[in-house]
This record gives sequence, structure tokens and C-alpha cells, in this order.
Amino acid sequence: MLASYYIIAGLLASVIFYKLCHSLFISPLAKIPGPKAFALTSWRLAYEDYNGTRTRTIHALHQKYGPVVRIGPNEVSCNSISALKSVYGAGSGFERTSFYHMFEVYGRKNMFSFPTVKAHGERKKMFAHAYAKSAVMNKENASLIERKVRLYMELLGREEEKEEGSTSEIFSSLHYFSLDTITEFLYGRFGKTACLEGRAEDRALIQDISDHARRKLAWFAVHLPAFTQWLYSRTGIMREIARHFYPMQTPTTYSGIRAHALKACKTFGSCAAKGTTSEETSLISKLWRHHMTQKNGGIDDLDIASECADHLLAGIDTTSDTLMFLIWSLSRREHRDFQKRLIQEVRDMSTESINSDGVPMVDKTDNLPYVDAVIKETLRLFAPLPGSEPRSLSQSSTIDGYAIPARTVVSISPYTLHRNPDVFPDPFKFNPERWLNSSQNLAQMKKCFWAFSSGGRMCIGIHLAMAEMTTLVAAIYRKYTTTAVAGFDTLSPGITSRYEVFYDEGCSGVREHECRIEFKRQ
Repeated sequence: MLASYYIIAGLLASVIFYKLCHSLFISPLAKIPGPKAFALTSWRLAYEDYNGTRTRTIHALHQKYGPVVRIGPNEVSCNSISALKSVYGAGSGFERTSFYHMFEVYGRKNMFSFPTVKAHGERKKMFAHAYAKSAVMNKENASLIERKVRLYMELLGREEEKEEGSTSEIFSSLHYFSLDTITEFLYGRFGKTACLEGRAEDRALIQDISDHARRKLAWFAVHLPAFTQWLYSRTGIMREIARHFYPMQTPTTYSGIRAHALKACKTFGSCAAKGTTSEETSLISKLWRHHMTQKNGGIDDLDIASECADHLLAGIDTTSDTLMFLIWSLSRREHRDFQKRLIQEVRDMSTESINSDGVPMVDKTDNLPYVDAVIKETLRLFAPLPGSEPRSLSQSSTIDGYAIPARTVVSISPYTLHRNPDVFPDPFKFNPERWLNSSQNLAQMKKCFWAFSSGGRMCIGIHLAMAEMTTLVAAIYRKYTTTAVAGFDTLSPGITSRYEVFYDEGCSGVREHECRIEFKRQ
């Protein structure tokens, strides 16, 4: 009996030894530089994920090892324009990995979570026209954005009435702005929120965004998917025991927002069945018409609900966080000159560029070069999704001279691309004027600018997001100057509830989900 145990132990040791040797010396990935601990086990990188330091750790590895780094037994990170084209360019064949399963809603895949190019493309064709720049700039959508900007300015005005030189906590208020805008764009009168007008139940939805446990649940869903599913599926006495080990207590992440989205879809569907939605131009109405006209190969009610909910989630904190970092950056003492130049540009707008409510018009703010430069620089340093975007290919390939076996996970992160000192001199410094300086290599900068991804998977909401940001920024700085209140000049706002933690590393500390700015009328 003892001999049998020795044989089994010897066999196990041999298997482990072979796997270690294969990973370190035999696999084609063994030729790719990187730390041995990362090459041996995926849990080394998972540890960085858990701490929210994955992106900054990978960036440091690129600085040490070069543009191609092995970050796992079957994972590689790249940092070059050539790799960007190879992995994310049109026709590359690389597909999304299981990482994106966490973005499925109501148990249904949507455009963002479809792994294959074909499935993604077919779904995207159903509503891509709704996000086209011409559609965003049309009268109805432009009026929607301008109306939300007016409501935001009224919110600031109410704060101003309380005391001269009001202080506003803009993390929350900018989330109200983005939530109100995207819900009306998606659902029209059937699901639009009224956060800016003070509706408490709508404002409560923002708690879904700022819950710190959301990041922990995401980690478990990615690294321990089977265990996480098992844990949350327990019933009876086992459920009472299991709940003590939940990474996030039920109801879990986005429950309020997803419930709101599902209710909006059901309400719309009920009214559509009665024929009372013919005048609707919202995204849900476009998907519903497709649903009704496609007898085969169309989408059902739950597909529509999943798609709209995904767009809703994607359209909230991405826009609001960018606006928060933009206003905070301009409000810091060291960046006052940038703010003055932006103020001068928006104050020089002609009266024909301002609507009857005193709000800059969407199509006019689209043509403000300094505003555009400030937004680009904010997105360069604080890309809403700064982390890796994993892909894999069903066949072997070559990237930057390295052989990549089939099904290897390959990724690039905006964070690292945007901090290449050869393309962006002094890359950690906020400097909008780099985008207007003819002595810079602007063509190379544009190639490396990846805040909205690229290729067929490029962010579909880019034009809507830009219209929201340019119009609100122009409106604010036509009326106010902004200053970071005491403490917030040297402390960075921090986003800590997403899969990746991000903030300004040059600051002395971080304030989670909070940013206080003083607004003074010019």
C-alpha cells in the first residue's frame, strides 16, 4: 500500500515538474520576456487584480521588459501600434474571451459580450445608425443633451443660491447628468430618470455604481466563476451559511439599475402592443421595430432588455468619471492657465451658438478645438476603462516577432499605450496643449489614443459621449471658474468600485468616489 502511495506521489510530481518545465522552457511563450512568477501561475496576476493594481503592474512590466510581456502561463500583454493592428484591427480574427461573460444581462448575451466578430456585427447592425454622429447631432438628440445640460446648470445654480461661491460634490452630480441623459436616449418617456430634478428613487440608483463590493464580486466572477455561481445558487440552510462568504451581499451588483431597465422594457412592450409608441425615437423603439419585422433570426423581449441594460450601464460612469477628472484637473492650482484658455474659447462663442435657454448648442461645441484637446488629454490620462481588453485567436499567430500559440490570451491596455514617453513626452503630466502643438507627432499620438478602443469593437457611444462632454464643459466654463477645494488640490478622486482602481498617481492620496469643487460665477 505504501509503495502505491509513493508511485502516485511520484507520478503527480512528474506531471507538475513537466508542466513547470513546459511553461518555463518548452512553450513558445517561454521566449517572451517577463517575470517567472507570472509565467508559472495565473494567480500571480490574479493577486494584482484583487488589489486593483493589475494595470499599473503590467505597465511597470512593460517598462522593464519591453513592448511584449508574458503576464501568465497563457497570457501576453502588448504595447505597440503594430500589435494594436494585429489584435484589434479589422479582419484580425481575434475574439473576446470568457472575461466578458460578466457583462451579460438577464442571462442573455449582448453586443458587448458576444465573443465572435460575426455575432457582434449582426447585433450592432440593428442600432449602429442610432449612435452615428449625424443621429446624435440631429434636432431631437441635440435638444435632449442641451436640456440635460440646462438642468445640470440649474442644479449648480441652486447650490450657488445657498452661498456665494458654492461648493459642489461633482462625483454624484455628474452621475445624475449621465444617468438622466442615457436613460432618456435609450427608453424615452418609458424609463427616463430625473436625478437632476431631485427624484430620490432615481438618485438611489447611483449606489449601484459606487458600491465597493462590486469590484470584489467582479474578481470572483472572473477568477472563480464556477465557485461563484455555486455559492450564490445555494438554498435553504446552505444559503444561510453561504451568504457569510458572498463577495457581495444580495442583491448583487447593478440590481437597482437592471431592475429599472427591465421595468422600462416591460412598460414599453406593453404600450407597443397597444400601438401607443409610434412617435417614439428612442433606442428601445428601434430595437422593438426590428423585433416586430424580423420573423426569423430576430431578437426577443429579453434580448432587447439585455441590450438596452448593457448600453445603460456603459453610458453612466464612463462619461461622468471623465467629466469629473476633467473638471478636477482644470481646477487644480497648477493647471489654472489651461482653464483660462478654455474659458476664453467658450466665452468667444457667438450668440448664434447659444440656444434660447443659454446653453451652447451641441453642433457648435463639436467645433471647439481647445475643449476637444482638454477632453482628449483627460481621456488619455483617465480612460474610463484603462485596463486590458483580452482577446484570443483560434489559430497560432505572430505578434511583434513572437510566436503566439492558438487560444493564448493577448491584450493591450489604454493606460500603457497612453503613457508611452516616445509618443507623449512627460506622459504623466496633464497638458491639453500637446494636442494642439504642431511640433508634436500628432499623427502618432492619434494612433496611440485608444480611450474608445478601435476596429469593429470600437465604443459605439463615442459620438453621444463626446456631445455630452463638450456641451456640458462649454456651458460650465462660460459661466463659472472652478477651484479644487482645500485638500482636493493635492488629493486625487479615485474610482474604486470597478474591476480596476484608477486615480492620479502623482497625488499624495485618494478620495474614493468624491470630488469637491468650488464654482464661482465669472
